[in-house]
Amino acid sequence: MRLILASSSPYRRELLARLGIPFTTVSPNIDESPLPGESPAELAVRLSVAKARAVAHMHPDSLIIGSDQVATVDGRPIGKPGNFERAKAQLEQLSGLTVEFHSALCVSNSDRHVTADIITRCQFRKLSPQEITNYLHREQPYDTAGSAKAEGLGIALMDSMQSDDPTAIIGLPLITLSRMLRSFGLNPLEQI
Repeated sequence: MRLILASSSPYRRELLARLGIPFTTVSPNIDESPLPGESPAELAVRLSVAKARAVAHMHPDSLIIGSDQVATVDGRPIGKPGNFERAKAQLEQLSGLTVEFHSALCVSNSDRHVTADIITRCQFRKLSPQEITNYLHREQPYDTAGSAKAEGLGIALMDSMQSDDPTAIIGLPLITLSRMLRSFGLNPLEQI
């Protein structure tokens, strides 16, 4: 069974490689705009399914992994900043707050799909303007929701982090994904 990651994210590609299962990546090229009234959790799950389905149409005999992550504060989504100024404003806003990251997964083949939403709660420290500026210059996390790369120096922005799946914050929850893959008959521990 051919495994495909429906993503162009280098972070997700690096995480999936940890499982030691051969895979390819295909960019799903979908519209990621939220629907009116859609909660951040609903958005993350819908996008993970949409990504998997978009790639499944092109590769019907494969097992497809779709994933999406949406960061939220008080139920409001926080996107990827894109540049220094927006990242600075985002981190100023998040300073001292708890941010929820919804990391959604969809594993799909031609017969069925399963989904999950893994929540990570990150308590941001009270950040000084100099800390924010230094961090942004060093890590440039402009392609990351919430402007913080927890797999790098962004961890120093946090007071605490709570999750059942430690790789969820990076964008691909590997504990949950491994369980989902086993339900499709693909066990990472049985790969040679």
